[in-house]
Amino acid sequence: DLPALPHSILISLSYAAVVAVAAVPLGVTAALVTQDRFRGRGLVRSIFLVPYVLPAFVVGTVWRIVLQPDGVANAMLGLDGLWLNGPRSFWALVIVQLWSSWPLVYLLAVSGLQSVDPVVYEAAALDGAGWWDKLRHVVAPYLRGPVALALVISFLHNLNNFALPFVLFGEPRPEDVEVLPVLTYVESFQNFRFGLSAAMAVISLVLVAIPIAVYLRAVRLDTGEDKR
Repeated sequence: DLPALPHSILISLSYAAVVAVAAVPLGVTAALVTQDRFRGRGLVRSIFLVPYVLPAFVVGTVWRIVLQPDGVANAMLGLDGLWLNGPRSFWALVIVQLWSSWPLVYLLAVSGLQSVDPVVYEAAALDGAGWWDKLRHVVAPYLRGPVALALVISFLHNLNNFALPFVLFGEPRPEDVEVLPVLTYVESFQNFRFGLSAAMAVISLVLVAIPIAVYLRAVRLDTGEDKR
């Protein structure tokens, strides 16, 4: 219903932002770890991409089994209680979405690292730069653009994700995971309130357009295209 709409928007924005921000250090760290050649690097890189290439339906189904009260998660952590209902449900959604989406940051970070000229590394080494100095002054400038793009794409993907929350929690869903795409679907195809669902779709479009506009504006300023 209409009072649930502000709550749904808040949940969607919160979970999308938390997952996008948390995916950045995971993806960048994985890219740095696999940057240098070592035996089995291709296999490791392929394994890193598995969560990203799996369909959302498969991810939701597998994690739904893992997070059952008698599932693997509680057994490994020595915990009792519910992950798919109650106060843990929000963090269950965050964990599952993070597991599924961090390889996107990894891919873009790898592309940024591959653009670093080896001559720059050699010059930094000759100047006596340590690991942290190389990371800060040599690697970071090349990663700024790809990581910013990954952050925006990840946020938008999380914000518009319907399949994963729908499959993971089923019906009825806990209030803590009442994300906007699922609420729009329910109001449209279950409650047949097409006017309200159309308004929700417009709100979703606005929420998507804002970060895109901010990112494009930042890119124009960074490249100097906005100078007159």
